[in-house]
Amino acid sequence: MNKYTLFIIYLFVSSTLIYCQNTDTTFYKGSYSFIVDSIYISGNNKTKNEIILKEITCNIGDTVNSKILEYNKERIYSLGLFTSVRAIPYKINNKSIIEFKVEESWYIYPVPFLQLKDRDWNKLSYGLAFLMYNFRGRNETLAFRGALGYDPSLQFSYRNPYLILDKNISFDISLNLQKVRSQSNIAKRLAGYDFDKNVYSVNITVGKRLNIYNKVNLSASFSSIEIPFYIRGISASDNRVDNLFSLAFNYSFDNRDLRQFPSEGFYTSSLFQLKGLGIDGIAYQVFNFDIRKYFKLFNKFIFKGRFASRFTFGNLIPYYDKSFLGFNERIRGHFYDEMEGNNYYWGSVEADIPIIKDFNIKLDFLPLLPRSLVSYRVALYLQLFADTGMTQNKNEALSINKLNSGYGIGLTLLILPYDVFRLERAWDEFGNPEWIFDVGVSF
Repeated sequence: MNKYTLFIIYLFVSSTLIYCQNTDTTFYKGSYSFIVDSIYISGNNKTKNEIILKEITCNIGDTVNSKILEYNKERIYSLGLFTSVRAIPYKINNKSIIEFKVEESWYIYPVPFLQLKDRDWNKLSYGLAFLMYNFRGRNETLAFRGALGYDPSLQFSYRNPYLILDKNISFDISLNLQKVRSQSNIAKRLAGYDFDKNVYSVNITVGKRLNIYNKVNLSASFSSIEIPFYIRGISASDNRVDNLFSLAFNYSFDNRDLRQFPSEGFYTSSLFQLKGLGIDGIAYQVFNFDIRKYFKLFNKFIFKGRFASRFTFGNLIPYYDKSFLGFNERIRGHFYDEMEGNNYYWGSVEADIPIIKDFNIKLDFLPLLPRSLVSYRVALYLQLFADTGMTQNKNEALSINKLNSGYGIGLTLLILPYDVFRLERAWDEFGNPEWIFDVGVSF
């Protein structure tokens, strides 16, 4: 090494030391407001910066405060890719910087599973799933699943929220082979027994994220629905096998903070489906909409409300595509009551009161497991709720007297990013009680 090389190294080391000595770093704490000079992402060994930045509502030059940073932190967490997200605001050499520091979750899961069908503990399916989350760092999901028990199935799905990143174009495809138990009690009575359908389906969806909150999707699907006998109405065609082609258009607006357990924001979605397209004499339409509002009171208590409805139109709506309550959508107080009609209307209000506020826990005493599998975000809430809903048949008048309602109290345990568990005590409008143990957020 010659003297010129040594001199250059000396100048570099000296200038670095002088810079470090003159660096003045101040962390923003408490109540603050500043103009953003730079945004920095750290801790993401696999996830691309662009995937995270697309969830952030603040940009360089914007004025931010603690509330805005908390909101953006929750939006990043909502991606479901991280076990921890921190927003760290600081000032260095008169430049205000936001650092979003993340800890990535485990992305490959060859695991056995136990699943509730229709939120019913009497309808358990079990099997093995192979899941690959975020496998190219772009929040893609590849899933294979085989299930036995209730409604046995084989499923493959691929989801890419950014097939074309700069155009915000998404792509989803799913293939399903299922044996599905009939939900319709009317169909069971017509058949004289409880029966299963064999369903083979493929669905392709292309979406466009218009901006950070608005998205539209266009879907095309085909389902072969094989019923063991032919009865008109149980089948939509003049055959025991319905070949059902569908087109669907969906619009959604979503500015919620933490999607796994929202505390602030607004969500609305509408879905219009053309079913059958006139092929094999099948032609009817389905329209869904869903409206949800979340807000905080005293920066502590979470209040939320939801109204959802589903409508069907056409001369012949097959019983398997009627509008149902008591399956995926349930009224607490009538949690185990099954209702069906051409349309349904469902509403709920809820107040969530924190008992144990969110905190991060790491089970580091389990050395054989990766850190990303032993890191959780835990919280416990007390909730008060009231639900109501009804179904409506074609040409039937709406009446408030037909509403089925309930109210109650419960506990919600968050173990994120994995799941939410709820234990609730509900009463119907006549005071009849029921216990509910459910998985997933109420809404």
